Amino acid sequence: MDWQVGRGLLNSTSDQAPGCSWWRAVNERLLRDAAESRAHVLGHGGPLSSSSVAASVEFIRRPSGRAWYRAHNSTIAAAYLDHRDLADVECRAERFFINLVLIRVLYAHALLEAPRLALSWLAPVAPLLGDPRLGMTGIFMSLSQALPNRYPLDRDLESYIDDERGLGRLLDVGLIRPRLTSLYSWSAAELGIPELVELIDGGVPAYAWDSADTKPWNPAPGILARTTRRLFPPR
Repeated sequence: MDWQVGRGLLNSTSDQAPGCSWWRAVNERLLRDAAESRAHVLGHGGPLSSSSVAASVEFIRRPSGRAWYRAHNSTIAAAYLDHRDLADVECRAERFFINLVLIRVLYAHALLEAPRLALSWLAPVAPLLGDPRLGMTGIFMSLSQALPNRYPLDRDLESYIDDERGLGRLLDVGLIRPRLTSLYSWSAAELGIPELVELIDGGVPAYAWDSADTKPWNPAPGILARTTRRLFPPR
């Protein structure tokens, strides 16, 4: 959230430096689902408005790592699907990172609940890496090292990709990229949101993105990424 505020994403759209309608809408959905679920548990609610709110209620009543991911990612996925029109108007670079955010939150969930999918033979340690209570998910969620603290983006996508280094990029290229189709299929089933499988096309993310534009998603892997792929092949 600090990163989003720092970039100005959540500024009012009428501000002198307008924020991003898509990022504001996604965050609004998170806040609304949280408020509705809390009100319901406190006895103020009628019928729940969505399955994502139901997942939040389940988390409040029986908290666990799995329940947290189901609540959080159900809301995120629903917000993505509801606001594709807002993402469509963003620049190519912003749309790339919007897809990358979704990929990373889905993968973090898989570490906990589908460890063999996420980490192959190292599956026994995957739940520890994915446990939201231990803070390790920050490795997968943070884009602060990839994007500048400003909005809108004003450079070509490739220059931003070149700027991103370190563990996050290694995970994207070495671990997550070979698993994308399986990851989206598993997430769609786990969250009960079949429309998620429509957001991947031929192994290329397709949310507000032309799946024929494959180059950003298929970079030539460096030696560490190639080694990671050999050590942790998809299963």
